[in-house]
Order: sequence, then structure tokens, then C-alpha cells
Amino acid sequence: MRNILRIFAIRREERMLATVLLLLLLALNAIVIAHYYSLFTPLQKYYWPLFIRNFHISGFDPITLSVVSDWSAGYNVFRHPLLAFFMYPAYLLNQALMFITGINCAIFIVAAMQVGSAFYADIFLYRILREITLLDRFDSTLLVALYQSFAFIMLAAMVPDHFIFSSMMLILSLYVTGRRLASRRPMKIWQTIVYFVFTAGTSLNNGLKVFLSALFVNRRKFFHPAFLLLAVLLPSLLLWGIARWEYRVFVYPTEQARHKAKAKKEAARKKAAEFAKAQRDSVMLAQGKTPEPAKNTKAKPKRKVAGAPIAKKGFLSWTDVTTPRWESLVENVFGEGIQLHKDYLLQDVLRKRPMIVHYTMATNYIVEAIIVLLFIFGILCGLRNTFLWSCMAYFLLDMTLHVGLGFGLNEAYIMTAHWAYVIPIAMAFFLRLINPQFAWIFRSIIIIITSFLFGWNITLVCQFLT
Repeated sequence: MRNILRIFAIRREERMLATVLLLLLLALNAIVIAHYYSLFTPLQKYYWPLFIRNFHISGFDPITLSVVSDWSAGYNVFRHPLLAFFMYPAYLLNQALMFITGINCAIFIVAAMQVGSAFYADIFLYRILREITLLDRFDSTLLVALYQSFAFIMLAAMVPDHFIFSSMMLILSLYVTGRRLASRRPMKIWQTIVYFVFTAGTSLNNGLKVFLSALFVNRRKFFHPAFLLLAVLLPSLLLWGIARWEYRVFVYPTEQARHKAKAKKEAARKKAAEFAKAQRDSVMLAQGKTPEPAKNTKAKPKRKVAGAPIAKKGFLSWTDVTTPRWESLVENVFGEGIQLHKDYLLQDVLRKRPMIVHYTMATNYIVEAIIVLLFIFGILCGLRNTFLWSCMAYFLLDMTLHVGLGFGLNEAYIMTAHWAYVIPIAMAFFLRLINPQFAWIFRSIIIIITSFLFGWNITLVCQFLT
């Protein structure tokens, strides 16, 4: 237990970075709190419609605010099987604060959790760069700053969604992976289970990354029957069983009640419409006129918000095989995720934003190209490094899901916090191997890009929220 707590202690050389990060994250969250304070703090009977209808920042969902205000299994239980239970202590705290203050403190509690998660995500990334890739303090700090300047890394730390919690757990898992690889110690069964439960419990597909880490660290020992059974198969089956139980107990009854209420409301609407038409027809007949035939009201065609799936049922209904991949990579994955588009600024693709939005300035594409090139150079420089390949395994899993199968491809930028830490880690191998005589050129380029991204993204976020 002492070792677990020690990992969260801030070291002497991290104090300056930690202070600046904390001030930045507090300021970003203060902007969101100020924007929604008057709307979200009054006590309500029903919180779900209040948050869902009124919170609009890109495609992020404010489900966490609802769960912390009035606990329910509000998340998709098959994608986030334990997240509602992780939020239960925050809900209890909010209930106590509601009683004391007379207002709903969910936005403050969730903001505190976001700040803490984003803060430690950056600290663990710094430690990876210092201890695993062996960069000096200046370069490590510079790459952490670059990472934090990415648009949807900043946003993940500000919005009441689950992405920043996942990001912190994934970077921590990579930090532990790197330390185990460096010391040549295997990942123990209990460690794998703990990281899997917290990571997969928050977002199910990310649990696979913990198994990938265990595979890189343990190698052949990963396939030992005891490890496969106790660390991989049993936790996976247990988590899936919990998700199914959660659906039956908490979600299914609510869904059935909602469907019945909707059907009852629709039946009442039709009955009222028929009654009104019968009255109009009676009046027209009394006036010697011919009643008008019933109008054929066709539903308006829905706006296209995603490509065609592989199948229309089950998990394959979330796939997308027709949305253009190259444009998605340029404009969404390495575009919007890193630097915001001015057009349709932070709009939701399910409402107004098109799936593909283009930048209006060549500067944005130049910045994107430099970041991608430095990323590729870093990968090439670290081709023989096992730790980098464990990081790339995380990245390739996300790219397979989002770009390959098309899961969430229409808003792939929202998932940036699940993989973007790989960019500074790869760049670290490039900076470490580059000739010191030319290193200042690339450090200057990174400083300029980081400054540009902070200025660009923070300006647009403030413009949107103020």
C-alpha cells in the first residue's frame, strides 16, 4: 500500500512543472464552471434531462454530472461496466454537500476529479520521459507541454466525460510497464488484475491494453496457464458478467418503462389527433363541405452523421465502412484532436457539425505535418526499443478500432486522450538520438508549435465558452 501511495507523491524536480500544470488545469476547469454555474447548481428533481439538453461541448457527454447528482447506471454498461460504481463515492459526497450548501456541487466535484486525473496523467508522462526514455529535464518538460497543448487533451481535462480518467490509467499502466521492462521483472497477476479492472471498468476496450502490457513484459510467461486463467480469462469473464447483471438490474427496467411511457404518449397523441380531425370533419359536413383527407405525414430524412456499418445489430452496428479514412486521419484524428477547427467550433456531429471539416489556413496543415513527421521519426529511432513497441501496441489497437473498423470514426477526435501520449513518447527517442549539434533546431520547432497550439486552442475554447 505504501508503494502505491508513493507513486502519487510529487518529487522535488517535478514541483515547478506540477505547479504550472495545476494552475493551468484549474483555470481551464474554472472557465467551464463559470459558463454552466447558474444552470447546473440549482437543486432539481430530474437531473438527466437538465445536463443532456444543456451541456454542449463537441460530442462529449455530461453523463458523469448526472450520475454524481442522482446516481444511476447512466453509462452504456457494456462499454463502461464499472464507471457508475466508481462514481458512487462522488455521488455520496455530493449528497452531503447538497445538504450543507443547498446547491448541486456536481460540477465542482467532477472538476476536482478531472484536474486530479489530468495532473497525474502529465506527471506520469513526465516520469516515462525521464526514467524510461532517459530524456533530460528540459526535453521531458517540453514534450509534456506539447502533449498538454493538444486540443482534445485540454478538453478531456475540462469536460465531465470519462476520457481523462482513462488517459491517466493508461499512462500509469505504461509507466509501470516501462519500469518492469527496465528492471526485467514480470508483471504479477494481482497487478494485471488491478490495472485491468480500473482501466476496463472505465472503458472496456482499454482493458485490452493492460493485457498487451503484460504480454510485452512477461513474454512467454504471459501464456502460462495460471497467468492466462487468473489474470486474463477470469477477470474478463467476471467483468462481462457484471456488465450483463448491471444491464438486467439497472438498465433494462428503466428502458422498458421509458418505452412504455413513449408508446403511451404516442397513443395519446394519435388519439387526440383523430379526435380533433373528427371534430373538424363534423363541422365541415354541417357546412355542406367535403372533409379533407388525412395528411400523409412522412418523417423528415435524418441528417447523415456516420457511415454505413458492417451490420445493423450488436457491436458491429457501431462500425463504419464508408467514411473516407484519409480525410478522417487528416481532419479528425491528427487534425481536430490536436488543433481545433474554427468552422463549426466545438459543435457536435450528432447535431450540426459535418463529419469532415477543413482548416481555412495553411498554417494548421503545416503544424499537423510537422507533428506527424516528428512522430514518425521518433518511431523509426525507437524501432528496437521494446517499451516503444508496447506504447505503439496501444496506439495501433485504437487505430484498428477507430480507423480500421470505424468505431466512433465520425468523431474520432474525442478519443484523442486514449492514444495521443504516444506522440511525445515517440518524439523522445528522436530527441535522444539526434546529433546535439542540431538538437536546438528541433527543440525550437517544438517550442514554436507548443506555443502556437496553446494560443490557438485556448483562444478558441474561451471564444466558445465566453
